[in-house]
Amino acid sequence: MDLSGSEPSKYITLISSDGFEFVVLRHAAFISPAIKKMLDPKSQFAEAKNARCNFEEINGIVLEKVVEYFNYWYKNRTRSDVADMDVPVELCLELLMAADYLGLDSKIDPKRHAA
Repeated sequence: MDLSGSEPSKYITLISSDGFEFVVLRHAAFISPAIKKMLDPKSQFAEAKNARCNFEEINGIVLEKVVEYFNYWYKNRTRSDVADMDVPVELCLELLMAADYLGLDSKIDPKRHAA
């Protein structure tokens, strides 16, 4: 929900620890239970009011890859023959930690999260 109290915006902004901002489709980001909860209009979180999520523990390089995954998932959410995303080896550990923080794991059923 924006500050005027109208309907939630279609897009949200994710902000990394080093100040990079990424605009992403709200429904694409909702594959993350953590983001979905932060943006729940019934919650008391500031993020729900201004559609901006600050991630002090995720740097811009990693958050960029997370956003890329959100968009990749959203674009391919109804397909079953989707190729894996390319992930640079040097980012694997940090991406794994970010995925854990955001509630993304292999147990997620993408069809359950389809918008």
